[in-house]
Amino acid sequence: MQTVLIVIHLMIVIALVVTVLLQRSEGGALGVGGGGGFMTGRGQANVLTRATAVLAALFFFTSLTLTIVAKFGQARSPIVNAPPAATQSAPAAPQAPAPAQGGSLLDQLRQMENQRQSTPPAGQ
Repeated sequence: MQTVLIVIHLMIVIALVVTVLLQRSEGGALGVGGGGGFMTGRGQANVLTRATAVLAALFFFTSLTLTIVAKFGQARSPIVNAPPAATQSAPAAPQAPAPAQGGSLLDQLRQMENQRQSTPPAGQ
């Protein structure tokens, strides 16, 4: 369902870009439809204005529909999540972390500093 809506949405986007570019520019030379004999005068303004309005409405509709479809796919969760059950009980005394094989970088630096202080310099 979502893939079909995305394809339709992309087709509407492409058509909307084309209709905007076909409109007559007012001196900026950005529009493609500034000259030529494709359509003339009021006929071009009426058709392209209405087509742009319809495509814009379809663009908003498909955008909102895609948002709603994506929202239904998510699991509902409260705004403020409750803390886990382990933290709701009385706090336990903090335990010192068990020394790991290599330890953290700070532990390794402390060990190196202790080794340097315990060994006398080579010149003494």
